[in-house]
Amino acid sequence: MDATKILLSESEMPRRWYNLIADLPAPPPPVLHPGTLQPVGPDDLAPLFPMALIEQEVTTDRYVDIPEEVLDVYRLWRPSPLYRAHRLERALGTPARIYYKYEGGSPAGSHKPNTAVPQAYYNAAAGVRRLTTETGAGQWGTALAFAGAQYGLDTEIWQVRASYDQKPYRKLMIETFGGTIHPSPSPLTEAGRRVLAADPDSPGSLGIAISEAVEVAAQHADTNYALGSVLNHVLLHQTIIGEEALLQLAKVGDRADVIVGCTGGGSNFGGLAFPFLREKLAGTMSPVIRAVEPAACPSLTRGRYAYDFGDTAGMTPLMKMHTLGHDFIPDPIHAGGLRYHGMSPLLSHVYELGLIEAVARSQQDCFAAGVRFARAEGIIPAPEPTHALAACVEEALRCRETGEPKVILTALCGHGLLDLPAYGRFLEGDMADRELSDEALSSAMATLPAVTG
Repeated sequence: MDATKILLSESEMPRRWYNLIADLPAPPPPVLHPGTLQPVGPDDLAPLFPMALIEQEVTTDRYVDIPEEVLDVYRLWRPSPLYRAHRLERALGTPARIYYKYEGGSPAGSHKPNTAVPQAYYNAAAGVRRLTTETGAGQWGTALAFAGAQYGLDTEIWQVRASYDQKPYRKLMIETFGGTIHPSPSPLTEAGRRVLAADPDSPGSLGIAISEAVEVAAQHADTNYALGSVLNHVLLHQTIIGEEALLQLAKVGDRADVIVGCTGGGSNFGGLAFPFLREKLAGTMSPVIRAVEPAACPSLTRGRYAYDFGDTAGMTPLMKMHTLGHDFIPDPIHAGGLRYHGMSPLLSHVYELGLIEAVARSQQDCFAAGVRFARAEGIIPAPEPTHALAACVEEALRCRETGEPKVILTALCGHGLLDLPAYGRFLEGDMADRELSDEALSSAMATLPAVTG
């Protein structure tokens, strides 16, 4: 019988993060200052980030060493297991071999501590006392609160109101770790007050929550801002997922034919896919790499590749990315971690280069795949990775028709134990599909900054 769990020892854990930029055929477009439209420099980012993270954001080095102090915390859950989904394969009647890299065993229950821990470490080393951030479904906020506790940092978190109301136990988890949490939009910031004045019942958005967190960080010298996805240094930290997966597949003599990951801002997908993309660019393997996003927030498949703000209030630099417009407020679907208006600039660039493909899936199809997976494999997935699971099931069923024994790899980036009310709605038949209308898309796009290039 082939192995079910493929494990690495702590001594086998990768000690470097991988930077895809070093191997791309063309560099990504620069980040621009919104006032001058010139590329931003370290001084422009210094009010929000420590210099170590700014250097990682712009580096062209292929690898960045992981500090021993970070590896020490990583050992609480890393290396994470790679599972062969034998039971799902049998349930689908497919000749495909399905593997999933399970990140739900971390203290926060997701992949997010892979970057929360180094971000907290570098900020603490720079003398920062407090970190502010946004969170959607709450996985990132939980991870940062945990990481802050490891290094003696206070954390203040603004959670998108729709998810704050849907997922009350996230608040308790964050507070248990020592964090402070507010629903966004909130009356605590100018950005939040403006939104509430226009719509007192606003469900919020990640763009609004980012504006609030950035505003507070910019006003206090002892406070920095931390971002859970999108930026280069965040995706860099997540590549430990793919680096481990490469080692684990090699242990069982398999090589991925199809790699599938859910995408919101891009950190989970990039973390899994980028080390494999390195191998693809080097000619050692040739997997199809597929990003899967919600039909209600389809930045890759329906967004425009353009310069835009990362937040609603326009406080961030301008990034060239696939965007739905920084004023876009998505429907309150349950996959709160996939409700960001923009996609990682680096991932957007990779998509423009034709190195990956993207598809969108409806909410009900994704939850159906999540239930199917749970009944076969025994893990209830978070709503976010159910998008990847839906695409995995679709690929595996194609293999059943063609007879191809493809190797399919995905990242199960978190468990859904705090998302059971969403599963309840699905099982009771009370879940609606929400797809983005052409009218709503056109309206959001109308606010894109007039920047060429």
